[in-house]
Amino acid sequence: MTQGPCAIADDIRVFNRGWLSSTNVLCLGDDPALVDTGHVKHAAQTVALVRDALGGQPLARIAHTHLHSDHCGGTGALQAGWPAAQTWVPEPSLDAAQRWDERALSFGPTGQRCERFQAQHALRPGDTVRLGARTWQIHAAPGHDNLAVLLFEPTARILIAGDALWEHGVGVIFPQIDGGEGFAGFERTLQTIEALQPEWVVPGHGQPIARAGGGVERAFGQARARVQHFQAHPAQHALYAAKVMVKYQLLDVEAMALDDFQAWAGAAAILRQLHALHRPEQPWSDWLQHAVLAPLLDKGTLHQDATHIRNGAD
Repeated sequence: MTQGPCAIADDIRVFNRGWLSSTNVLCLGDDPALVDTGHVKHAAQTVALVRDALGGQPLARIAHTHLHSDHCGGTGALQAGWPAAQTWVPEPSLDAAQRWDERALSFGPTGQRCERFQAQHALRPGDTVRLGARTWQIHAAPGHDNLAVLLFEPTARILIAGDALWEHGVGVIFPQIDGGEGFAGFERTLQTIEALQPEWVVPGHGQPIARAGGGVERAFGQARARVQHFQAHPAQHALYAAKVMVKYQLLDVEAMALDDFQAWAGAAAILRQLHALHRPEQPWSDWLQHAVLAPLLDKGTLHQDATHIRNGAD
């Protein structure tokens, strides 16, 4: 699903791409820039959207809030379309991106796919970066991904939040799965966003959120409540994360033979971690079918028959 571009300023276009692909933010100006590039499945569509919006002007820069596969999967195709475009990634991810270490970049452990791309520059918290006609502050955004950054334009008070803030709820808090302090990091990021007082928040998925009318405050309240709930009930976060991983895979491939699905799930290291965090006493196959799949099937989020599992309603 892609909705028409939303303009939150004369020089900012926001493409809402649904859940498999992240929101893309096109910053117009003498050197146009795109922030976050969506999933590789939608890469050709991303190139077409950007080309149409630029009207013949070349894309000069590509930047990323973080390097999950739904936020950087279109980068390789954009680089092929505009070979002179320079690419920025969060500083801690630069080396892994340049070496294309799929384990460090999370694609291996999550069982996800992403086309290789080149990265030349680092986004360092405390620095600024020129994207389109504006200069953006770079802020650390731990929580969903401890390497992530926020991009904030202080004149119009526009925040490109990545997956640090959504209109409703929160994404998976990956550092917590790896034994880190993901919940505490997420709270620090919410405090950073509150201190910035943005008028507009562009979330990693969904339409821009306006402070006018209370949208930003409502998003804060929901995010904080959700993180606090997960902090009090970490096993529930593990189950939530497992469901997200499975749904995301089916959003990508749309259908899998049951044997292929079982093989994919068994090879996805993150699902093994989540099993251990949620119900380690429950046998793996029983946990996958009854704890993870059954609720998704009951809601119509996925469909299963005698031979295949298929994507359902979003």
